[in-house]
Amino acid sequence: MANSRFEYVKQFEQIDHLLPNTWIVVRIDGRGFTKLCAKYNFEKPNDRRALDLMNAAAKAVVSEIHDITIAYGVSDEFSFVFHKSSALFERRSSKIVSTIVSTFTAYYIHLWATYFPDTPLSPPLPSFDGRAVCYPNVQNLRDYMSWRQADCHINNLYNTTFWSLVQIGGVNAKDAEKLLSGTLAADKNEMLFSRFHINYNNEPEIFKKGSVVYRDYELVEPGTHDVATAVDQLGEPVQQSKTQEDNIKKRRAKARVLVDHVDIIKDDFWERRPWLLSNKPGAIPKET
Repeated sequence: MANSRFEYVKQFEQIDHLLPNTWIVVRIDGRGFTKLCAKYNFEKPNDRRALDLMNAAAKAVVSEIHDITIAYGVSDEFSFVFHKSSALFERRSSKIVSTIVSTFTAYYIHLWATYFPDTPLSPPLPSFDGRAVCYPNVQNLRDYMSWRQADCHINNLYNTTFWSLVQIGGVNAKDAEKLLSGTLAADKNEMLFSRFHINYNNEPEIFKKGSVVYRDYELVEPGTHDVATAVDQLGEPVQQSKTQEDNIKKRRAKARVLVDHVDIIKDDFWERRPWLLSNKPGAIPKET
């Protein structure tokens, strides 16, 4: 940019670097999605097409932005995790968040016709907002991910019971809310089974556990990598040479991005996938 007398305005820009050596989570949420669900007549309590569209957009984002290690989504939200050593955009919050939000929104709209071929979009178009939060250690990060998955289960059990009462039982919405007020998970499970012969355990995993998006490498045996402890003892991230960084990027680019519906609260998920916390790509699975 050429120097000019107007260049002084750059001094008004605020520095928004995220804390170094912390895990970055960018969480996006749909804007006005209650109205959007009504406008396009999404199925209640879950519309598989809408969830698959969210997952497809998230998969595209993870595939395109190699610094993302894992993403988790439920309903109209998705959380994208950057390793504590990530230096993407010099860790500027505005750049990272705006890139995730705009890329996700672009793919969501682009892929809409694939999942809703008979329902063309019309203004106002779907859009998302986002924020970045820094977590200082692996336990904080895992607790965040566990919180989102636990929230998925709690909300889905409630919604499954509520809409069963309304759609199958013929109960109006206000009375359904009263019936569910103060109930525990066991009460809702019993209500589903006794009234509607629905075993909640048999509901699709995508509804109960949400969606996990990550790069697929060969699984390892639990207990062979104490990654969480090792990562938090590192202090400042180890500097990689340009050649090492390029090799890692190439290995990430070759890896298949997977959409899974599994338990991420238990240790087993993380122990069998040490690359999620170490930020070191694993071995590409052999083709069978």
